[in-house]
Amino acid sequence: MEVKRRTARTLVNKLSSVSERTRTEALSELRLISKHDAESRQLIAEAGAVPYLSETLYSSSPAEQENSAATLLNISITSRGSLMSTRGLLDALSHALSNSTSQSAVQSCAATLHSLLIAEESYRPIIGSKRDILYSLLSIITAANVPPRSIKDALKALFGIALYPLNRASLVGLGAVPALVSLIVRDARTGIVEDASAVLAQIAGCEESEEAMRKAGGIRVLGDLLDEGTGSSGRIRENAVAALLNLARCGSEKGRNEVREMGAQVKEGIAEVAKNGSAKGKSKAIELLKFVVDENEMRDLRFNNFNDLMNNSI
Repeated sequence: MEVKRRTARTLVNKLSSVSERTRTEALSELRLISKHDAESRQLIAEAGAVPYLSETLYSSSPAEQENSAATLLNISITSRGSLMSTRGLLDALSHALSNSTSQSAVQSCAATLHSLLIAEESYRPIIGSKRDILYSLLSIITAANVPPRSIKDALKALFGIALYPLNRASLVGLGAVPALVSLIVRDARTGIVEDASAVLAQIAGCEESEEAMRKAGGIRVLGDLLDEGTGSSGRIRENAVAALLNLARCGSEKGRNEVREMGAQVKEGIAEVAKNGSAKGKSKAIELLKFVVDENEMRDLRFNNFNDLMNNSI
């Protein structure tokens, strides 16, 4: 362990070298060590690497940005506190997301945010308060010719941000709803539609989302995802159910009626989730069905445990 500690200190000291070659070699080695040796991640952080890595995200060198971003991602797996306690780290990640010419660096920065957001609830309001980060992530999913990996990493970070209820209105205000709806409509790749619909379902859990969904045609798109003819994956259908249910819970009477009308058109798709979805998906689908159809129609959908189903309510 002591050898690893000395190695980490030596490499981190080289990050302040006046020699670009020395810095580049040190960054490359730190990236490899932090990727393959879990024990060294904490040691690298303790040696003071994070401020240097954060600053390097402003570098004009794509290679330096890539190595710095990848090392930060690796460190975030075990030493998240070291990242969040570093002054200016979130601003540096935002800068790289918006300005880096390296998609690899963009992906690592978005994945670092996701790592922080998923692991620690207390980070969600902090990161969500950084509007530049939210805007940068939304810009990635709306830009043309962006690699699928970049879109997926951005969506995962947005999902983590949307898990905190007070962040959802901010996302709506920055145009998240039309961005996500457009992505779902234009992208046929199942993985991306799954992630985009998951984010949309979370954002639907705030009253500000109702008007944005109406303007973007979001309810119709959610209905399309539940239409048995579209061949959506089970996860996509569960996300569509969750989004409609959140809209019904948080919306006005007008919004609730719109959800009820759409739900009635795709009740077979909702019933399919209620019968064959995950435990969480089944619960939400049953609750949505009770909101959409009456008791007689519920019986017609041929549930085995009808009495148990009727105990759920919106």
